[in-house]
Amino acid sequence: MSRIAGRGALAAATVALTLTAAACSSSSDSGSSSDPGASSSGSSAFQAQHKGGTLKLVAHAAAGSFDPQVNYTLQYWQLFQSMYDGLLAFKKVNGQESFTVVPDLATALPKVTNGGKTYTFTLRKGVTFSNGKALTTDDVVASFQRIFKVSSPTAGTFYNGIVGADACLKTPATCTLSKGVIGDAKAGTVTINLTAADPEFAYKLAVPHAVVVPKDSPTKDAGTKPLPSTGPYMAASYDPNRALKLVRNPHFKEWSRQAEPEGYPDVVDYTFGQTVESEVTAVENGQADWMFDAPPADRLNEIGTKYASQAHVNPLTAFWYATLNVNMAPFNNKLARQAINWAVDRSAVVRLYGGTNLASPACTILPPGFPGHVDACDYTKGGGATWKAADLTKAKELVKQSGTAGQEVGIVTQDDDVNKSIGQYLQSLLTQLGYKATLKPLSGNIQFTYIQNTKNKVQLALTSWYQDYPAASDFLNVLLSCASYHPGSDSSINISGFCDKGVDAKMQAALKTSQTDKASADKQWGAVDRTLMAQSPVVPLINPKLIDFTSTRVGNYQFSKQFYMLVGQLWVK
Repeated sequence: MSRIAGRGALAAATVALTLTAAACSSSSDSGSSSDPGASSSGSSAFQAQHKGGTLKLVAHAAAGSFDPQVNYTLQYWQLFQSMYDGLLAFKKVNGQESFTVVPDLATALPKVTNGGKTYTFTLRKGVTFSNGKALTTDDVVASFQRIFKVSSPTAGTFYNGIVGADACLKTPATCTLSKGVIGDAKAGTVTINLTAADPEFAYKLAVPHAVVVPKDSPTKDAGTKPLPSTGPYMAASYDPNRALKLVRNPHFKEWSRQAEPEGYPDVVDYTFGQTVESEVTAVENGQADWMFDAPPADRLNEIGTKYASQAHVNPLTAFWYATLNVNMAPFNNKLARQAINWAVDRSAVVRLYGGTNLASPACTILPPGFPGHVDACDYTKGGGATWKAADLTKAKELVKQSGTAGQEVGIVTQDDDVNKSIGQYLQSLLTQLGYKATLKPLSGNIQFTYIQNTKNKVQLALTSWYQDYPAASDFLNVLLSCASYHPGSDSSINISGFCDKGVDAKMQAALKTSQTDKASADKQWGAVDRTLMAQSPVVPLINPKLIDFTSTRVGNYQFSKQFYMLVGQLWVK
């Protein structure tokens, strides 16, 4: 989460904040199945008396391209939920039920035949884009082609199983998927053929990279020119240096409250460029209704006491990590990579993030409570299943053995307070290990794409990953498979550049096992996690929690485990 990419600097807080805010948060678990095909009851009816008003959001920086098939950040995926639609969608509700996949632009869940390789959808009638054009099967077909033509970050991992995808990945410009995605205008159906059964395919159809946009949309990244939408909101304007404005889509009529509920605010104003200090003050004074970034440390006690009723704390299936470029010195040496894993004091990173109430040390790529996760900690002093302490002595020995001491290492982080402070810690640590470390903080608007592009020669980067959907492959296959590595591209989510055909084969085997035996597949994924940690292309740092700090004007706070706060469901009138 999509992850995403991820939210820039998430929150950190005091014990008072955690204890008080956890009680006031409206999030709850229903205990519903997270199976892609599971059914569930509808959400509550729209309450017209709360419709209207302007919701004011603030962030230190924008999140780059506003193209839903290109952008891979939580910051905008959160907004896309009320703007764009796919054939399927994750249910827009609180808690565990938000992992449930429901029909969206399709009238029902697909008819699956041919041994799980053919999905047939009936397209919903009467849906109109914000530009006034009616949705057709041609739009659906063109949108799947466009995933490849714009080199969507997940084209090679989520959608490479579609018949014809191999050719599209090789020559995106001529992508047709002629036998993979077939529209029948007369019957109003869309058929998708896969090369092999994929038990996660319904999830992949419910994330923003698979939304449907008009067939005449540009076949390159739309950037700052938002594409027409089908949901309750459309983008009126977007300047990543200043602001984003969403207004009501005049052609929207609610067809499924589960998949795409009508929004409450008339306008969503999202302004960029403020300091995090000013964001906190703006929310406290009612000048803003929600802030994206982490409150600075000197404001946490204030929020946790005087404004505790406005803070909502939620645990996340996510991790913050450092990427180590396996194709550049010094981290093309496995011993040097392992040294960093031994040297990093995860407890110190937890403190920099804000303390044990909103983060815990991470030893594995798969977060606790996530499918495939195994309690294991390969890089902790004394060994064991959980984090205890760093082993700087062992780390220095490995650096010496690697022969990399004295080499220069650049560290690229986002420029907000939390990211930068962790970056400064890593710089100090690498200096202790004998490297010549320098820190390069970048705006959150460009850092995520910058660290993906091999042309920028990033050796070490601080980033984070938040689930796209609840499956182990969404971390391991997406972040560290050969298919996710695209040299020279801003959409190369395998930032470490790690490509091991043996590990890839193990991941493919786990994907195949998951078609018939999910429990066995999860064990295979756990083993893959351990294999990857032995290779050390990344350094897991922390598993975070999230604070949403809202103004007193806001009501009806709902937290989707899949896409976080449901922006369009907030009351501001």
